[in-house]
Amino acid sequence: MSPRSIPVCLRRFCAAILLAAAATPGGVAAADPTEVATLWRLLDYIAVDYREAVDGQGRIVNADEYAEMREFAQTVGQRLQTLPDGPQQASLRAEADALIASIEARAAPERIAAQARSLAAALMSAYPLPQAPLVPPDVARGAVLYQQLCAACHGEGGAGDGPLAAGMEPPPIDFTDAQRADERSLFALYQVIGQGLEDTPMPAYAHLPEADRWALAFYVGSLAYLGEKDGAEIWQSAAARAAVPDLEALATLTPSALAQTLGHEPARRLTAYLRREPAAVLAGGEQGLELTRRRLAESRAAYAGGDANAAARLALSAYLDGFEPVEALLSARDADLVVQIETAMSELRARIARRAPAAEIDAQIAALEDLFDTAQTALGEGRADAISAFVGALTILLREGFEALLLVVAIVAFLRKAGRSEALTFVHAGWVGALAAGAATWAAATWLVTISGAGRELTEGAAALFAAAVLLFVGIWMHGKSQAGAWQRYVQAKLAHALSKRSAWFLALLSFVVVYREVFETILFYAALWSQGQREAIVAGAATAVLVLAAIAWAMLRYARRIPIAQFFALSAALVAVLAVVLAGKGVAALQEGGFMAVTTLAGPRIAWIGVYPTVQGLAAQAAVLAALVAGFAFNRLRARAVAA
Repeated sequence: MSPRSIPVCLRRFCAAILLAAAATPGGVAAADPTEVATLWRLLDYIAVDYREAVDGQGRIVNADEYAEMREFAQTVGQRLQTLPDGPQQASLRAEADALIASIEARAAPERIAAQARSLAAALMSAYPLPQAPLVPPDVARGAVLYQQLCAACHGEGGAGDGPLAAGMEPPPIDFTDAQRADERSLFALYQVIGQGLEDTPMPAYAHLPEADRWALAFYVGSLAYLGEKDGAEIWQSAAARAAVPDLEALATLTPSALAQTLGHEPARRLTAYLRREPAAVLAGGEQGLELTRRRLAESRAAYAGGDANAAARLALSAYLDGFEPVEALLSARDADLVVQIETAMSELRARIARRAPAAEIDAQIAALEDLFDTAQTALGEGRADAISAFVGALTILLREGFEALLLVVAIVAFLRKAGRSEALTFVHAGWVGALAAGAATWAAATWLVTISGAGRELTEGAAALFAAAVLLFVGIWMHGKSQAGAWQRYVQAKLAHALSKRSAWFLALLSFVVVYREVFETILFYAALWSQGQREAIVAGAATAVLVLAAIAWAMLRYARRIPIAQFFALSAALVAVLAVVLAGKGVAALQEGGFMAVTTLAGPRIAWIGVYPTVQGLAAQAAVLAALVAGFAFNRLRARAVAA
C-alpha cells in the first residue's frame, strides 16, 4: 500500500515534526513549550493511530503506518533526552523505552494507547503546559468560526465532504468518525488548530485568540456526538462529576477513557452534553474560584518574597480573571456573599498597596479562603431550579432597571411639563438605542470577543462617572427652576429656545449612557443564569420584571402630571442629585475593582445600592459631588431672593 493511500491526515504533519526535530539542536537549557507540545502531539498520534497499523492479534495491517509508529516512538525517546534534567527524567525515559519495546513487539492497540497516554501525562507533569481554557469556551462562537474557516474543506456537518475536499491529498479529516473521535481529546484538537498541519492544506490558526481556538476545538469535538441523547441527567450523578471534576479534565479526557469509568453509552452521552455545554462542568464556577485561590497563593508568595508589585498584580488578577467571571452567578444566589468577597478583596489590595506586614496579608487571604468555601457551597448546588432562576431573573432586572427608569421618567416628565413633546423623540431614541446596543453587546460577547473583567469595570465606571457629572449640572439647573417664579420667568424669556436641538441630543445621550450602563451589567448577570439552564423560567422572570417596571413608570408619569411645576422641579432636583451622588460612588468603585484607581479602605459599611463604598477615593468623590450640589442649591436660593427683592 502506498503512503498516499493511508487514511491518516496527520501522517504528513508528524513527518514534518520529525524533520523539524531533526534540525533542532539538542541539549536545551530550559524546556521549550513548543518542544513539549510537539512530543505530546506525537504521543497522542501514536495512541490514536497505532490501531491503523497493527490489529488486536499483533498482525501488521499497514506496513507504512507501522513504520511511522516505530519512527515516532524512537523520536520521542530521542527528544526526551534533550529536555532539561529533572527528577522525572529517568522515569520518562524508562516509559519511552517501554513504549518503543511494545511497538517493536507489535503489542495490542489498547496497550500501546495506554502506554502513550501514560507517557504523555507524565510529560505534562514534568514540563507543565496549559491544557484547558480558564473559562468555559463559547461553543456557539466555535460553530460560527467553523463555518467561516473549516466547512469549505471538512463540510458543514464535519464529515470531510466540503466543496474543496475533492482531490485534496490527504483528504480532510471526518470529524463525525466515532471511532477516531472517541480517541481524540479536546486538547489535541486545540493543539492542531493552533499549529496547523504542515504539508497539508490545513493552516495554523495561531492568530486566533486563545478563547476562539478553544471554542473551535470544543465545537469540532462535538460533531461526532450530535446524534446522542442529552446527557444532562447523567451529569447529575456523582460518578460523572468525579470523572470530570473541572475544565482540565474535560479538555484532556478522551471519550474512550471516560467510557472505562461510566460505560460506553453514558460516556458518549455525557461527552455530547459537556462539549456542547462546557459551563456545566464548573457546577456554578468552581474553576473560577480555583483560579482565584491559585492567584491569591501566588500573591502571598510574591509578597513574602518582597515583590509587592507582583503581589498587587496577582491579587488584581485573582479578582478580574478568577472571581469576576462567576460573580454574576453567585450574586444571583447570594448577593450578600458577593459584597463580602468584593470588600475583602479590596481590603487585600489596599493592604498590599500600603505595604502592610506579611502577617496581615496572610490573615486577609485566610479570611478570603473561608468566604470562598462558602461560595463553593452556594455554587456547587448544581444547576438552578425553575423557582430560583425565575426569582434571580426578576430581581436582577428590577434592581438594575429601576435606577435607569428613575432618570428616564424624570426627563420625560420634565419635557411634558415644559410642553416640549417634540423632544421626547430624542429621549426615547436614547433609551431604545441603549437597549439595541445592549443586544449588540450580547452578540459581540457571544460571537466576537470575550468581555474581560477589567473591560467590564472600565465600561461601568466610565459610564457612571459621565452620568454623575451630567446629573450634577442637571440637578442644580432643576433646583434653580424650583425657586418661586423662576420657571415662569424662564418660560417667558426663553420659551422659543427652551430646548434647542443640541439640548435634545444631549438628553438623548444622557438617557443612552444611563440605560446602557444598567443593560450592560444586566447582560452579564443574565449570561451567567442562562448557562445554568431553566431558560423558560429566566424568560418568565425577565418578562415579569419588565411588566413591573412598566407599571412603575406609568404610575410615576401619571403622578408627575398632578404636581405643581415648582414642586415638580424641586422633587426632580432632589432625585437627580441623589442619583449623581450614587453614580459617583459606583463609578469610582468600578474603576477600583478594575485596577484603574488606587484603593484606600476605611472602616465602615458598604451599601452598594446607594453607591457607598468604604474607600477614601469613593467617599471623596461623593463628597465632592455633594458639596457641588449644596453650593449650587445655595446659589440658586440667593439668586432667587435677590430677584424677589
